[in-house]
Amino acid sequence: MELASKYDPQAVESKWYQYWLDNKLFSSKPDGRDPYTIVIPPPNVTGVLHMGHMLNNTIQDILVRRARMEGKNACWVPGTDHASIATEAKVVNRLAEQGIKKRDLTREQFLEHAWNWTNEHGGIILKQLRRLGASCDWDRTAFTMDEKRSESVLKVFVDLYKKGLIYRGLRMVNWDPKAQTVLSTEEVIYRDEKSHLFNLRYYVADADVNPVVPTGCEGEVLHQDADGRYYAVVATTRPETIMGDTAMCINPKDPKNQWLRGHKVIVPLVNRVIPVIEDRYVDIEFGTGCLKVTPAHDVNDYALGKTHNLETIDIFNPDGTISEAAGMYVGMDRMDVRKQIVEDLKAAGLVEKIEDYDNKVGYSERNQDTAVEPRLCKQWFLSMKHFADIAMPPVLEGKIKFHPTKYVTTYRNWLENIQDWCISRQLWWGHRIPAYFLPTAEGEEEKYVVALTAEEALEEARKIEGYENITADQLVHDEDALDTWFSSWLWPVSLFDGINNPGNEEIKYYYPTSDLVTGPDIIFFWVARMIMAGEEYMKDVPFRNVYFTGIVRDKLGRKMSKSLGNSPDPIALIEKYGADGVRMGMMLSAPAGNDILFDESLCEQGRNFNNKIWNAFRLVKGWQVADTEQPEANNIAAKWFEAKLKQTNAEVNDLFSKYRISEALMAVYKLFWDEFSSWYLEMVKPAYGQPIDRTSYEQTLAFFETLLKMLHPFMPFITEELWQHIYDRKESESIMRAELKLDAPTADDDAIVAAIENVKLIVAGVRTVRNQKNIPNKDALELQALQQNNYEAYASVIKKMANLSAINVVSEKDTTAAAFMVGTDEFAVPLGDMIDVAAEIEKQEAQLKHLEGFLAGIKKKLSNEKFVAHAPEAVVALERKKQSDSEEKIAALKESIAALKNK
Repeated sequence: MELASKYDPQAVESKWYQYWLDNKLFSSKPDGRDPYTIVIPPPNVTGVLHMGHMLNNTIQDILVRRARMEGKNACWVPGTDHASIATEAKVVNRLAEQGIKKRDLTREQFLEHAWNWTNEHGGIILKQLRRLGASCDWDRTAFTMDEKRSESVLKVFVDLYKKGLIYRGLRMVNWDPKAQTVLSTEEVIYRDEKSHLFNLRYYVADADVNPVVPTGCEGEVLHQDADGRYYAVVATTRPETIMGDTAMCINPKDPKNQWLRGHKVIVPLVNRVIPVIEDRYVDIEFGTGCLKVTPAHDVNDYALGKTHNLETIDIFNPDGTISEAAGMYVGMDRMDVRKQIVEDLKAAGLVEKIEDYDNKVGYSERNQDTAVEPRLCKQWFLSMKHFADIAMPPVLEGKIKFHPTKYVTTYRNWLENIQDWCISRQLWWGHRIPAYFLPTAEGEEEKYVVALTAEEALEEARKIEGYENITADQLVHDEDALDTWFSSWLWPVSLFDGINNPGNEEIKYYYPTSDLVTGPDIIFFWVARMIMAGEEYMKDVPFRNVYFTGIVRDKLGRKMSKSLGNSPDPIALIEKYGADGVRMGMMLSAPAGNDILFDESLCEQGRNFNNKIWNAFRLVKGWQVADTEQPEANNIAAKWFEAKLKQTNAEVNDLFSKYRISEALMAVYKLFWDEFSSWYLEMVKPAYGQPIDRTSYEQTLAFFETLLKMLHPFMPFITEELWQHIYDRKESESIMRAELKLDAPTADDDAIVAAIENVKLIVAGVRTVRNQKNIPNKDALELQALQQNNYEAYASVIKKMANLSAINVVSEKDTTAAAFMVGTDEFAVPLGDMIDVAAEIEKQEAQLKHLEGFLAGIKKKLSNEKFVAHAPEAVVALERKKQSDSEEKIAALKESIAALKNK
């Protein structure tokens, strides 16, 4: 194959990805090898590739490709998530553009639109992952709502219900008014906001009130208007909820509010008379110590309502508008009401004062512009205590390892404070809950059965007393769908059909999976729950390691987002820099668990590295080869670089074992750029116009092949292209299947590497002299060693790399020599007639004058008794060292100048 003069990522990437697909090189079937399994964190079916996906999937691909090269049977299972809330919102918006409302359609009609949307958009992100080089087994592509996964989800629901772990109950839940569905606690994002505290007047309803308050508290809590009417002041951040107030509460231990005991107050503007109740829940120090109680719209108020048997008035419709029950502002949006009611309260003289207030407000994780509303409604819940108990030990005992380990504490804290999981959603797109309601008389408690099919539900219903003759059309299938995460938590099990066909060949071979790569933001949504499901249904963990990536931020530290306009299009980056360049750019800035400060210049660095590799390969393949004896310098270079390869490979293996993947890439990068290109190739490169000996050439190609193998997991495309060019390859061969086997470094390897490091310093010393004295590289120099040293064995390399005519051991250096030190060894380069003596004397005299002035300043400082007496001891010591160093340099310069003048 002809190698192009320039590297063209677009041509190379499309060619080799198709080659990998055509030859089924990503495919995996159970066999006798050790399995290595990764399941993809399924992206939303409606999604497109963003920088977080780029990072996550690059890391997964690196791990999978490395496992293949280790001889393992690597299986990376791709798939997408049906994303109930996000997808339904997309479909609703598209219908709205056509003038169609969701509720104008039957469930079946709406789902037809949803499936059309899914089929139209569902494959986009997976196709984009191919551009990145993702080596997934695409024949295994799954979808959380395909037949196998759906059947698994429903079976698990029925099973957990029968075990008594799923129940239905009336609870205060988090409600998303935009999506019109309940959310779990983990789907609420709390933000700090600047808001207001509205202090409202609640007039005492009793005409004969005669308040007695402790001395000193009168001005704080005892309020009268101009007509002498008494009122209490209640502070609230949500004045729009007063229509739902059914009590005011004080703390029985609060002396200043005892005058309100047994009385009733009037809800401002609403004019509803409500009782004053007492409960220790009330914070005496907050506001005036008087709390409005709205049982339908606050979780704590709901608890107070149950304790004190209060009326519950739900003033909100599902979409966040005001309901008929409020009696005021009916149909208005809750946020508009907040503004309007404050104006109306002011006009009625019912606002005592308004204060600035820092508040935490919960927002929907899916609709991030929508404030969550506490709402009382019946939902399905999963009891989590059992699952917390089985999910804690694997992580705490190290059966599952978190990388970095700091997330173990996060995980433990969540499990120790776990709440029951609300698993029902008021959506049509998703797994419909397999519950069927039976007809009941008005006011009678609801009755239902849980079953996989309507036929089984009918059988179950007929077992209930009084329903022996019920017919199928009398059963009402629950309208709600399951939370999307209820399917995702089964992902490692359901991908291998472990729920429907327990103990099948694939689940036994591929489960537990090896590594999970994900973001820490879904440690509760997904990671913990997968561990729970794995322990419950497989009696084993779902994975051995969890690698938590950081959040991708821009170089200013801001989280990348479309709204900020700081998130580049990943596909555009790939087209500009090549997939390998972008992968490298991502990984150079991606330490595990820490946020990634992404800068596009890193992708440029990646592209430059591609070009470096390409040009180095072209250089080697361009050499003429002759059957001549290998020069000593080349033999030494080969022994050194083989040792360096072993050392770096051992380092990379250690870094991978610790999931320090970014550092592993940097180690291989430096090996290629600094050691192979800058030193090894220069050591063995033949003189201009001369051939290289065959032994050195073949060793160099072998080294290049090993380097390509080390780089392949990180940069799959260019490494495949060049690997195919090194030797004649058979059809369907690929670097993906080429095992990398290097022995561990020995003591001899360590010794030669250490020796060559000093050889480099000697060469660098000579090159510095050349630069300082403007001596061309083509002019051969002599090197003097001031004593016998350990580098005679490497003289051939030093002479070649520094262009030396000879290396001589001398007892005294030449008077014209420029000297330098390598460790404790002194070397000198005699300059003879190669320098302009007069110019060199002038230069050194200028240096001498500068040093003498510097020394005079130091001596003056040290002669100051106050400075020496009062300055810190370390500062005085530093000044004395400066004096000593300067005096040594001055003496050396004077000696050098004298020698030059005598020349």
